[in-house]
Amino acid sequence: MSEQDKNLIFECSGVYKAFGGTQALQDVQLQVKPGSVHALLGENGAGKSTLMKCIIGMYKIDRGTMLYNGEPYMARSTSEALGKGISMIYQELNIEPFLSIADSIFLHREFVSGIFLSKKKQNEEAQRILDDFGFNKKATTLMGELTIAQCQMVEIIKAVSYQANIIIMDEPTSSLDNTETERLFKVIRELRAKGVAIIYISHRMEEIFEVCDEVSIFRDGRYVGYYEIGDVTQDQLISLMVGRSVESVFPKVDCPIGDEAIRVENLSGKGFSDISFSVRKGEIVGLTGLVGSGRSESMKALFGLDPLASGTIYLEGEEVKIPSPRAAIELGIGMVNEDRKNYGLCLHRSVLENISLPNLRASQPKLFLNKKREAKEGGDIAKMVTVKCRSLEDTVYSLSGGNQQKVVVGKWIMSQPKVLILDEPTRGVDVGAKAELHALMSKFAAEGMAIIMISSELPEIMGMSDRVLVYCEGKLIGEIMRADILSGKITQEDILQKEFGA
Repeated sequence: MSEQDKNLIFECSGVYKAFGGTQALQDVQLQVKPGSVHALLGENGAGKSTLMKCIIGMYKIDRGTMLYNGEPYMARSTSEALGKGISMIYQELNIEPFLSIADSIFLHREFVSGIFLSKKKQNEEAQRILDDFGFNKKATTLMGELTIAQCQMVEIIKAVSYQANIIIMDEPTSSLDNTETERLFKVIRELRAKGVAIIYISHRMEEIFEVCDEVSIFRDGRYVGYYEIGDVTQDQLISLMVGRSVESVFPKVDCPIGDEAIRVENLSGKGFSDISFSVRKGEIVGLTGLVGSGRSESMKALFGLDPLASGTIYLEGEEVKIPSPRAAIELGIGMVNEDRKNYGLCLHRSVLENISLPNLRASQPKLFLNKKREAKEGGDIAKMVTVKCRSLEDTVYSLSGGNQQKVVVGKWIMSQPKVLILDEPTRGVDVGAKAELHALMSKFAAEGMAIIMISSELPEIMGMSDRVLVYCEGKLIGEIMRADILSGKITQEDILQKEFGA
């Protein structure tokens, strides 16, 4: 940085942090100016979230210096960091389902009158904050009644409500649709105008160029460099992050489309009605729509997670009933759920156990487990999806969010399903791993798998789909062919208009 940029609100230098034998941070640095949006980029496992957790007081650095407004800084807890004016939106949500939105926002700083909790005043203040954000929910609504995206918005609102001088945002838009993302960007610009510094972590490159002023890059726990956002291109950032060039983030390969794999007729359930479509072998069908449009809800019902009110499902021409996820798995249907923490993983089990779990009935038919075979097969899958871990015996809880996502994808790939439903498959996954996962999708489609992909990222939907189905207010309202996207006849703006029902 030049001398004129030395007006820093926060600075790290020579920071090291290890977990057992794993060196997570090695001599990293970070310089953040007040009133700026500072992007922090790197692949999963690069050390971004680890450094942020050191700043917020979750971890203690092994050595190095941190300065806050020019003074030595160390927080021994998240409460101490908040007291000093630093808040954080975490990539992994920790939701208390039986707390209200108001209770969640003001957790550990409740409104009290004497020795009594002032619920009325707390609910009124929470409602005022929600209304200011344009978040259309009652403050008394239980967190367990919200979608993942709505929970993400509550966490964002909570972090901003502390009126901190520095706000760390770790993948804040990973579950948000385009409308909610724009709402967040509006808040970010307002905070920047007030002099608040924002450290912004995201794998969505288009967001970095839209909302950030500068960028620091980490790779393998080391600092790579600092750049003004106007001085670099997207391709340059990707190369700096991964240490190599990535030819295409969307390596879609056209392959022969076979016979019909699955067909649904007039599916209705909670949040959707009268849904009919089919997917053929070798086809990738993208589902798009605003959060709450029915896309995820209909796929959960198809997989047996939620009950169907009515409708018919045909698998390879035969009518089937899917009352539960086990029935779906036995029929050859797999699903990567958007909420990997609650529905996709056993967090305190090993990487190997998580990959093996849904495949034991097919791959281990005898009474006792063949551990050697399990390790070989699980290891091959972990290598295929490039899970970064010291050992297959590491708990999934110890992995980064992106590597947890790879484990979820890997366990379903191992089962070789006829139909694979992917709900936000690259949520929280870095650009290099995203390209690898997209390449795997094309590979398995070429081998005859039928893939249904739900995504809030329109570039992903447009880049990877043979057909796009558009949901709006619980109904299917349109179908877009890949040829129309490639020719430019249909643009991202056209799809957005359809999502809004235009």
